[in-house]
Amino acid sequence: MYELWYWPSIPGRGEFVRLALEAGGIPYRDMAREAGEEGYKALSADMALPRETPPFAPPYLIADGVVIGQTSNILLFLGQKHGLAPSDESGRLWVNQLQLTIADIVAEAHDTHHPVSMSAYYEDQKIEAERRSRDFRNHRIPKYLGWFEHILAQRWSWLAGERWTYADLSLFQLIEGLSFAFPRRMARIARDVPKVMALRSAVWALAELKDYLSSERRAPFSDGIFRHYPELDGD
Repeated sequence: MYELWYWPSIPGRGEFVRLALEAGGIPYRDMAREAGEEGYKALSADMALPRETPPFAPPYLIADGVVIGQTSNILLFLGQKHGLAPSDESGRLWVNQLQLTIADIVAEAHDTHHPVSMSAYYEDQKIEAERRSRDFRNHRIPKYLGWFEHILAQRWSWLAGERWTYADLSLFQLIEGLSFAFPRRMARIARDVPKVMALRSAVWALAELKDYLSSERRAPFSDGIFRHYPELDGD
């Protein structure tokens, strides 16, 4: 059974890994969440353990004693090990490319509310955040989602063939996060990317995720990567 370590109270980057584990029916323990109120302390203590290959930050997965850090790296491992990606090398590289691209826009989404400093409060960088968010809403979101729309238009209902992969689950989570953070803007963009939105609906309908998506184990968006500030949203 794998051990997943991530912040216990937010979906964040850890949710991309959880979705793959849940949809793949892969046994795992969500270690910090299992610790309850002591979750943050438990995570900090585990991060401090001496290791030959320590993680820089969560999420990280411990599999048979091997510590695997970075979301895309974890998913690359799970995809190959548990059939959540194509079996051929070119297919696995393609799905990894998709995931890395999703990681890029996730980082840009985070920087809309913390464009100057990670250690400063949002309130201390609101002017810069409004400027950054305007560009992200008007140019970056359409560019990224337009690329995924183009891919889906050339392929099937999924990004890498006739079956879902972990990249499809991650694109779903990306759309969920953007829709939470920028509901007005996403309502407008959704009309231009119907295939992306259809993929979102298809993931919602997956039998493999039905129980998890409707459970309390799926943490709601709050103050993680995707945050909703009305002043940062717009048509």
